[in-house]
Amino acid sequence: MFYTDGKLQYPVRVERPNPQFARALQQAIGGVEGEIRVMMQYLFQGWGSRGPKKYRDMLINTGTEEIGHIEMLSTAVALNLEGAPLSFQEEAAADPMAGAVLGGMNLRHILSTGLAATPENCNGVPFNASHVYASGNIAADMYANVAAEATGRALATRLYNMTDDAGMKDMLSFLIARDTMHQQQWLAVIEELGGMQEQLPIPNSFPQEQEAQQFSYAYFGHRIDGQVPAGRWTEGASLDGKSQFKPMKSEPLGGEPMLAPPRPDGGAQTEQVMASSPAANDPLADGTPSVA
Repeated sequence: MFYTDGKLQYPVRVERPNPQFARALQQAIGGVEGEIRVMMQYLFQGWGSRGPKKYRDMLINTGTEEIGHIEMLSTAVALNLEGAPLSFQEEAAADPMAGAVLGGMNLRHILSTGLAATPENCNGVPFNASHVYASGNIAADMYANVAAEATGRALATRLYNMTDDAGMKDMLSFLIARDTMHQQQWLAVIEELGGMQEQLPIPNSFPQEQEAQQFSYAYFGHRIDGQVPAGRWTEGASLDGKSQFKPMKSEPLGGEPMLAPPRPDGGAQTEQVMASSPAANDPLADGTPSVA
């Protein structure tokens, strides 16, 4: 069960409303780097968490915090839209040389919400939950969370540099600080679990003797001249301490694929069925497709 006291987690103030910045803020709400994504990611990870209860509690607690961040950003969008023109005529009458303020807005802020936020990105594309990762593997989820917070923090810093509104900079500085903490938080879980070396490869419960180990630590090079870029990933001890990295020229290990002929009742053309029949390929017609 979730509760609210109706108050914002951190103050939100806008000194000079800016409809275009309201559109930019939508990316922090419903973009792939935004708060809806991490809110759902942490909550679904927590609701499906198996194992020590403290990880479930931490995930749900942090997901709940992200609800508060969406509330803050939605408030910021609404405040930035106050006084926005509601028609092209109104904009032109106010200042015909000011630029396309209305044209630069997310028109759904006018047409769908009456000057309020929407669950979509800055281009008006609705949030897509396919960006939410909740694998049921605690280590995999923590690394996914670090990546989510890293891209979210990058977005917040760009928004910070995009505006000169002191109130918006103050709010964004808070969100940037929370991204800093959350990155550390998820990495701390990896450390508590024994560190990266102990957790790799993920999942570490799968017996490695059952994988094709000659390829487990080989960096495949696909350049036609055979060159492989030298780096930490091509030589030296692997990060899990179990082997050595090595460069390997990628070569075809399998033959050319050959599919069975289409079924006569499968919707293919007659020419496809006939051209693929054994009789068409092999005068002996033994029933097995042949390769010329």
